[in-house]
Amino acid sequence: MAAPAAVTQAWRSWNGPARLHGIDLARALAVLGMLAAHLITIDESFELGRPETWIDLVNGRSSVLFAVLAGVSLALVSGGIRGQESGRLATTRRRIAVRAAALWIIGAALIATGVPVYVILPAYAILFVLALPALRVRPGILWAIAAAILVGVPWFLPAIDLLPVWESDSGETVFLLLGWAYPFPLWIGFVLLGMAIGRSDLRRPTMQVLLLAGGVAVAVTAAIAASVISASAVLVDAPYLDAVWSASPHSSGILDAVGSAGVALAVTGACLLLCRTPLTWLLAPLRAVGSMPLTAYVGQIVAWAIAAALLLGDTGDLYAFRDLQPFWWFVAGAVLACTAWASIIGQGPLEWLLARLARAVVPERQRDAADRVDT
Repeated sequence: MAAPAAVTQAWRSWNGPARLHGIDLARALAVLGMLAAHLITIDESFELGRPETWIDLVNGRSSVLFAVLAGVSLALVSGGIRGQESGRLATTRRRIAVRAAALWIIGAALIATGVPVYVILPAYAILFVLALPALRVRPGILWAIAAAILVGVPWFLPAIDLLPVWESDSGETVFLLLGWAYPFPLWIGFVLLGMAIGRSDLRRPTMQVLLLAGGVAVAVTAAIAASVISASAVLVDAPYLDAVWSASPHSSGILDAVGSAGVALAVTGACLLLCRTPLTWLLAPLRAVGSMPLTAYVGQIVAWAIAAALLLGDTGDLYAFRDLQPFWWFVAGAVLACTAWASIIGQGPLEWLLARLARAVVPERQRDAADRVDT
Protein backbone atom coordinates (compact mmCIF):
# COMPACT_ATOMS: atom_id res chain seq x y z
CA MET A 1 0.00 0.00 0.00
CA ALA A 2 2.95 2.30 0.62
CA ALA A 3 3.98 2.44 -3.03
CA PRO A 4 0.56 3.55 -4.40
CA ALA A 5 0.33 6.16 -1.64
CA ALA A 6 3.75 7.53 -2.60
CA VAL A 7 2.75 7.70 -6.27
CA THR A 8 -0.48 9.49 -5.34
CA GLN A 9 1.48 12.00 -3.28
CA ALA A 10 3.93 12.49 -6.16
CA TRP A 11 1.07 13.14 -8.58
CA ARG A 12 -0.54 15.65 -6.23
CA SER A 13 2.75 17.48 -5.73
CA TRP A 14 2.66 18.86 -9.29
CA ASN A 15 -1.02 18.52 -10.16
CA GLY A 16 -2.72 19.66 -7.00
CA PRO A 17 -4.70 22.91 -6.68
CA ALA A 18 -1.86 24.62 -4.79
CA ARG A 19 0.35 24.40 -7.89
CA LEU A 20 0.29 27.09 -10.58
CA HIS A 21 0.10 24.82 -13.62
CA GLY A 22 0.62 27.71 -16.02
CA ILE A 23 3.97 28.64 -14.46
CA ASP A 24 5.18 25.05 -14.91
CA LEU A 25 4.05 25.11 -18.54
CA ALA A 26 5.87 28.40 -19.14
CA ARG A 27 9.03 26.98 -17.54
CA ALA A 28 8.84 23.99 -19.88
CA LEU A 29 8.57 26.27 -22.90
CA ALA A 30 11.59 28.22 -21.66
CA VAL A 31 13.74 25.10 -21.16
CA LEU A 32 12.75 23.49 -24.47
CA GLY A 33 13.03 26.84 -26.23
CA MET A 34 16.64 27.20 -25.09
CA LEU A 35 17.27 23.66 -26.30
CA ALA A 36 15.82 24.60 -29.70
CA ALA A 37 17.99 27.72 -29.86
CA HIS A 38 21.03 25.53 -29.21
CA LEU A 39 20.24 22.64 -31.54
CA ILE A 40 18.28 24.12 -34.45
CA THR A 41 20.02 26.29 -37.04
CA ILE A 42 18.05 29.54 -37.31
CA ASP A 43 18.72 31.19 -40.67
CA GLU A 44 16.09 33.94 -40.85
CA SER A 45 14.73 36.52 -38.44
CA PHE A 46 11.13 36.32 -37.23
CA GLU A 47 8.45 37.69 -39.54
CA LEU A 48 4.80 37.46 -38.49
CA GLY A 49 3.59 36.67 -42.01
CA ARG A 50 6.11 33.85 -42.57
CA PRO A 51 5.51 30.86 -40.28
CA GLU A 52 8.77 29.26 -41.36
CA THR A 53 10.63 32.02 -39.49
CA TRP A 54 8.71 31.68 -36.21
CA ILE A 55 11.38 29.40 -34.76
CA ASP A 56 13.46 32.57 -34.38
CA LEU A 57 11.21 33.49 -31.44
CA VAL A 58 13.16 31.07 -29.24
CA ASN A 59 16.44 32.82 -29.99
CA GLY A 60 17.29 34.86 -26.90
CA ARG A 61 13.69 35.13 -25.76
CA SER A 62 13.61 31.65 -24.19
CA SER A 63 16.45 32.50 -21.83
CA VAL A 64 14.75 35.80 -20.92
CA LEU A 65 11.56 33.85 -20.14
CA PHE A 66 13.68 31.51 -17.99
CA ALA A 67 15.03 34.51 -16.05
CA VAL A 68 11.60 36.11 -15.60
CA LEU A 69 10.22 32.82 -14.29
CA ALA A 70 13.16 32.57 -11.89
CA GLY A 71 11.95 35.86 -10.46
CA VAL A 72 8.42 34.46 -10.17
CA SER A 73 9.83 31.49 -8.24
CA LEU A 74 11.78 33.77 -5.89
CA ALA A 75 8.61 35.71 -5.13
CA LEU A 76 6.61 32.52 -4.52
CA VAL A 77 9.16 30.91 -2.17
CA SER A 78 9.38 34.15 -0.19
CA GLY A 79 5.67 34.34 0.50
CA GLY A 80 3.95 35.19 -2.78
CA ILE A 81 1.35 37.93 -2.42
CA ARG A 82 1.57 37.98 1.36
CA GLY A 83 5.34 37.98 1.71
CA GLN A 84 7.02 36.72 4.89
CA GLU A 85 7.66 38.19 8.29
CA SER A 86 11.24 39.31 8.91
CA GLY A 87 12.51 36.24 10.78
CA ARG A 88 11.16 33.79 8.26
CA LEU A 89 12.38 35.96 5.37
CA ALA A 90 15.91 36.00 6.81
CA THR A 91 15.94 32.19 6.68
CA THR A 92 14.60 32.25 3.13
CA ARG A 93 17.30 34.72 2.05
CA ARG A 94 20.08 32.55 3.44
CA ARG A 95 18.66 29.46 1.77
CA ILE A 96 18.45 31.25 -1.57
CA ALA A 97 22.10 32.25 -1.16
CA VAL A 98 23.01 28.59 -0.58
CA ARG A 99 21.11 27.61 -3.71
CA ALA A 100 22.90 30.34 -5.63
CA ALA A 101 26.29 28.92 -4.62
CA ALA A 102 25.19 25.44 -5.67
CA LEU A 103 23.90 26.75 -9.01
CA TRP A 104 27.25 28.43 -9.70
CA ILE A 105 29.13 25.19 -8.99
CA ILE A 106 26.78 23.18 -11.22
CA GLY A 107 27.16 25.82 -13.94
CA ALA A 108 30.96 25.67 -13.75
CA ALA A 109 30.78 21.87 -14.06
CA LEU A 110 28.57 22.17 -17.17
CA ILE A 111 31.03 24.63 -18.71
CA ALA A 112 33.80 22.08 -18.10
CA THR A 113 31.99 19.55 -20.34
CA GLY A 114 32.99 21.64 -23.35
CA VAL A 115 29.45 21.70 -24.76
CA PRO A 116 29.36 24.86 -26.93
CA VAL A 117 26.54 26.75 -25.21
CA TYR A 118 26.62 29.76 -22.92
CA VAL A 119 25.56 28.11 -19.67
CA ILE A 120 23.06 30.34 -17.88
CA LEU A 121 23.52 28.95 -14.37
CA PRO A 122 26.51 31.12 -13.31
CA ALA A 123 24.48 34.19 -14.26
CA TYR A 124 21.51 32.73 -12.39
CA ALA A 125 23.61 32.37 -9.26
CA ILE A 126 24.67 36.01 -9.38
CA LEU A 127 21.13 37.17 -10.13
CA PHE A 128 19.74 35.24 -7.16
CA VAL A 129 22.19 37.02 -4.85
CA LEU A 130 21.43 40.42 -6.38
CA ALA A 131 17.70 39.81 -5.93
CA LEU A 132 17.94 39.12 -2.18
CA PRO A 133 17.52 42.76 -1.05
CA ALA A 134 14.38 43.06 -3.20
CA LEU A 135 12.46 40.24 -1.54
CA ARG A 136 10.53 42.73 0.63
CA VAL A 137 9.95 45.32 -2.08
CA ARG A 138 6.33 46.00 -3.06
CA PRO A 139 5.13 44.95 -6.54
CA GLY A 140 4.61 48.49 -7.87
CA ILE A 141 8.18 49.44 -7.00
CA LEU A 142 9.50 46.21 -8.51
CA TRP A 143 7.71 46.99 -11.80
CA ALA A 144 9.24 50.48 -11.84
CA ILE A 145 12.78 49.33 -11.00
CA ALA A 146 12.64 46.56 -13.60
CA ALA A 147 11.49 48.99 -16.30
CA ALA A 148 14.21 51.48 -15.38
CA ILE A 149 16.89 48.78 -15.57
CA LEU A 150 15.73 47.42 -18.93
CA VAL A 151 15.69 50.90 -20.47
CA GLY A 152 18.67 52.38 -18.63
CA VAL A 153 21.37 49.71 -18.40
CA PRO A 154 21.76 49.22 -22.21
CA TRP A 155 23.26 52.74 -22.30
CA PHE A 156 26.22 51.50 -20.22
CA LEU A 157 26.75 47.93 -21.44
CA PRO A 158 28.65 48.82 -24.66
CA ALA A 159 31.32 50.51 -22.54
CA ILE A 160 31.52 47.53 -20.18
CA ASP A 161 31.88 45.18 -23.15
CA LEU A 162 34.93 47.18 -24.29
CA LEU A 163 36.81 46.75 -20.99
CA PRO A 164 40.29 45.21 -21.38
CA VAL A 165 39.42 42.33 -19.05
CA TRP A 166 37.56 40.55 -21.85
CA GLU A 167 40.68 40.64 -24.06
CA SER A 168 43.05 39.26 -21.43
CA ASP A 169 44.29 35.67 -21.33
CA SER A 170 41.71 34.85 -18.70
CA GLY A 171 38.98 36.93 -20.33
CA GLU A 172 37.06 34.00 -21.80
CA THR A 173 37.10 32.15 -18.49
CA VAL A 174 35.86 35.25 -16.66
CA PHE A 175 33.16 35.71 -19.32
CA LEU A 176 31.90 32.14 -18.89
CA LEU A 177 32.08 32.00 -15.09
CA LEU A 178 30.22 35.30 -14.77
CA GLY A 179 27.65 34.17 -17.32
CA TRP A 180 28.29 37.44 -19.14
CA ALA A 181 26.36 36.23 -22.18
CA TYR A 182 23.49 37.14 -19.84
CA PRO A 183 24.98 40.33 -18.31
CA PHE A 184 23.70 40.59 -14.77
CA PRO A 185 23.41 44.41 -14.63
CA LEU A 186 20.66 44.09 -17.27
CA TRP A 187 19.28 40.65 -16.49
CA ILE A 188 18.49 41.51 -12.90
CA GLY A 189 15.74 43.60 -14.51
CA PHE A 190 14.15 40.42 -15.88
CA VAL A 191 14.34 38.74 -12.48
CA LEU A 192 12.78 41.75 -10.75
CA LEU A 193 10.07 41.76 -13.41
CA GLY A 194 9.34 38.14 -12.53
CA MET A 195 9.29 38.99 -8.83
CA ALA A 196 6.72 41.71 -9.53
CA ILE A 197 4.59 39.10 -11.34
CA GLY A 198 5.00 36.62 -8.49
CA ARG A 199 3.87 39.22 -5.93
CA SER A 200 0.60 39.59 -7.88
CA ASP A 201 -2.45 37.34 -7.63
CA LEU A 202 -1.64 34.98 -10.48
CA ARG A 203 -4.79 32.95 -9.88
CA ARG A 204 -7.05 35.83 -10.92
CA PRO A 205 -8.18 35.65 -14.57
CA THR A 206 -7.95 39.44 -14.76
CA MET A 207 -4.26 39.38 -13.87
CA GLN A 208 -3.60 36.61 -16.38
CA VAL A 209 -5.32 38.57 -19.16
CA LEU A 210 -3.38 41.70 -18.20
CA LEU A 211 -0.10 39.81 -18.46
CA LEU A 212 -1.01 38.46 -21.90
CA ALA A 213 -2.40 41.72 -23.30
CA GLY A 214 0.28 43.91 -21.73
CA GLY A 215 3.06 41.60 -22.90
CA VAL A 216 1.75 41.55 -26.46
CA ALA A 217 1.44 45.35 -26.46
CA VAL A 218 5.01 45.80 -25.21
CA ALA A 219 6.47 43.24 -27.64
CA VAL A 220 4.61 44.68 -30.63
CA THR A 221 5.62 48.24 -29.72
CA ALA A 222 9.28 47.19 -29.50
CA ALA A 223 9.05 45.38 -32.85
CA ILE A 224 7.46 48.42 -34.55
CA ALA A 225 10.13 50.70 -33.10
CA ALA A 226 12.85 48.35 -34.35
CA SER A 227 11.30 48.29 -37.83
CA VAL A 228 11.06 52.08 -37.96
CA ILE A 229 14.68 52.51 -36.85
CA SER A 230 15.86 49.88 -39.33
CA ALA A 231 13.90 51.38 -42.23
CA SER A 232 15.09 54.91 -41.52
CA ALA A 233 18.71 53.81 -41.17
CA VAL A 234 19.28 56.61 -38.67
CA LEU A 235 21.83 54.62 -36.67
CA VAL A 236 24.01 53.35 -39.54
CA ASP A 237 26.84 55.77 -38.73
CA ALA A 238 26.35 55.63 -34.96
CA PRO A 239 27.66 52.25 -33.73
CA TYR A 240 27.23 53.17 -30.05
CA LEU A 241 23.58 54.15 -30.47
CA ASP A 242 23.03 51.13 -32.71
CA ALA A 243 24.22 48.90 -29.87
CA VAL A 244 22.11 50.76 -27.31
CA TRP A 245 18.89 50.50 -29.33
CA SER A 246 19.52 47.08 -30.87
CA ALA A 247 16.64 44.62 -31.15
CA SER A 248 18.84 41.66 -32.14
CA PRO A 249 18.54 38.62 -29.85
CA HIS A 250 21.14 38.55 -27.08
CA SER A 251 22.36 42.03 -28.08
CA SER A 252 21.27 43.52 -24.72
CA GLY A 253 19.95 46.59 -26.54
CA ILE A 254 16.90 48.45 -25.30
CA LEU A 255 14.54 47.05 -27.93
CA ASP A 256 15.88 43.52 -27.41
CA ALA A 257 15.41 43.78 -23.64
CA VAL A 258 11.98 45.42 -23.76
CA GLY A 259 10.69 43.22 -26.58
CA SER A 260 11.91 40.02 -24.91
CA ALA A 261 10.36 41.11 -21.61
CA GLY A 262 7.07 41.65 -23.41
CA VAL A 263 7.23 38.16 -24.92
CA ALA A 264 7.95 36.70 -21.47
CA LEU A 265 4.94 38.49 -19.97
CA ALA A 266 2.68 37.37 -22.81
CA VAL A 267 3.81 33.74 -22.67
CA THR A 268 3.36 33.64 -18.89
CA GLY A 269 -0.15 35.08 -19.14
CA ALA A 270 -1.08 32.77 -22.02
CA CYS A 271 0.15 29.68 -20.14
CA LEU A 272 -1.77 30.63 -17.01
CA LEU A 273 -4.94 31.13 -19.03
CA LEU A 274 -4.47 27.93 -21.01
CA CYS A 275 -4.05 25.92 -17.82
CA ARG A 276 -7.38 27.17 -16.52
CA THR A 277 -8.96 24.91 -19.16
CA PRO A 278 -9.07 21.09 -19.41
CA LEU A 279 -6.11 21.37 -21.76
CA THR A 280 -3.92 21.52 -18.68
CA TRP A 281 -4.23 17.74 -18.43
CA LEU A 282 -3.32 17.23 -22.08
CA LEU A 283 -0.27 19.40 -21.41
CA ALA A 284 0.70 17.49 -18.27
CA PRO A 285 3.86 15.98 -19.84
CA LEU A 286 5.11 19.47 -20.66
CA ARG A 287 4.18 20.67 -17.19
CA ALA A 288 6.23 17.81 -15.76
CA VAL A 289 9.29 19.25 -17.51
CA GLY A 290 8.48 22.66 -16.07
CA SER A 291 8.07 21.24 -12.58
CA MET A 292 11.80 20.40 -12.60
CA PRO A 293 13.44 23.03 -14.83
CA LEU A 294 16.91 22.75 -13.29
CA THR A 295 16.96 18.98 -13.76
CA ALA A 296 15.72 19.35 -17.35
CA TYR A 297 18.26 22.07 -18.19
CA VAL A 298 21.23 20.27 -16.66
CA GLY A 299 20.08 16.94 -18.05
CA GLN A 300 19.99 18.21 -21.64
CA ILE A 301 23.57 19.52 -21.46
CA VAL A 302 24.88 16.36 -19.80
CA ALA A 303 23.06 14.23 -22.39
CA TRP A 304 24.53 16.43 -25.14
CA ALA A 305 28.05 15.99 -23.76
CA ILE A 306 27.69 12.21 -23.54
CA ALA A 307 26.09 11.83 -26.98
CA ALA A 308 28.64 14.10 -28.67
CA ALA A 309 31.57 12.33 -27.01
CA LEU A 310 30.28 8.91 -28.06
CA LEU A 311 29.10 9.77 -31.59
CA LEU A 312 31.60 12.44 -32.60
CA GLY A 313 34.49 12.10 -30.17
CA ASP A 314 34.22 15.85 -29.58
CA THR A 315 31.79 17.67 -27.27
CA GLY A 316 32.63 21.09 -28.74
CA ASP A 317 31.64 20.71 -32.41
CA LEU A 318 28.27 22.48 -32.50
CA TYR A 319 27.56 22.17 -36.22
CA ALA A 320 28.48 18.49 -36.44
CA PHE A 321 26.17 17.79 -33.53
CA ARG A 322 23.34 19.81 -35.08
CA ASP A 323 23.78 17.78 -38.25
CA LEU A 324 22.73 14.72 -36.26
CA GLN A 325 19.33 16.42 -35.84
CA PRO A 326 19.03 15.51 -32.16
CA PHE A 327 16.47 18.13 -31.11
CA TRP A 328 13.30 16.04 -31.19
CA TRP A 329 15.06 13.08 -29.61
CA PHE A 330 16.13 15.36 -26.76
CA VAL A 331 12.62 16.76 -26.40
CA ALA A 332 11.09 13.28 -26.31
CA GLY A 333 13.67 12.10 -23.80
CA ALA A 334 13.12 15.12 -21.52
CA VAL A 335 9.33 14.85 -21.65
CA LEU A 336 9.26 11.10 -21.01
CA ALA A 337 11.88 11.14 -18.26
CA CYS A 338 10.39 14.14 -16.44
CA THR A 339 6.84 12.82 -16.70
CA ALA A 340 7.85 9.42 -15.33
CA TRP A 341 9.88 10.95 -12.50
CA ALA A 342 7.23 13.51 -11.55
CA SER A 343 4.45 10.91 -11.61
CA ILE A 344 6.28 8.31 -9.53
CA ILE A 345 8.59 10.32 -7.29
CA GLY A 346 7.46 13.95 -7.49
CA GLN A 347 10.06 16.69 -7.05
CA GLY A 348 12.91 16.68 -9.58
CA PRO A 349 16.21 15.18 -8.38
CA LEU A 350 18.27 18.36 -8.59
CA GLU A 351 15.44 20.44 -7.14
CA TRP A 352 15.24 17.97 -4.24
CA LEU A 353 19.01 18.03 -3.77
CA LEU A 354 19.23 21.83 -3.65
CA ALA A 355 16.27 22.04 -1.28
CA ARG A 356 17.85 19.49 1.08
CA LEU A 357 21.21 21.25 0.88
CA ALA A 358 19.66 24.63 1.67
CA ARG A 359 17.76 23.20 4.64
CA ALA A 360 20.86 21.43 5.93
CA VAL A 361 23.08 24.51 5.70
CA VAL A 362 20.36 26.88 6.99
CA PRO A 363 18.19 24.93 9.48
CA GLU A 364 14.70 26.18 10.14
CA ARG A 365 14.32 27.97 13.43
CA GLN A 366 11.61 26.64 15.75
CA ARG A 367 9.67 29.90 15.54
CA ASP A 368 9.84 29.84 11.73
CA ALA A 369 8.50 26.29 11.65
CA ALA A 370 5.55 27.30 13.81
CA ASP A 371 4.74 30.29 11.62
CA ARG A 372 5.30 28.58 8.27
CA VAL A 373 2.73 29.01 5.55
CA ASP A 374 2.74 26.68 2.55
CA THR A 375 3.45 28.73 -0.59
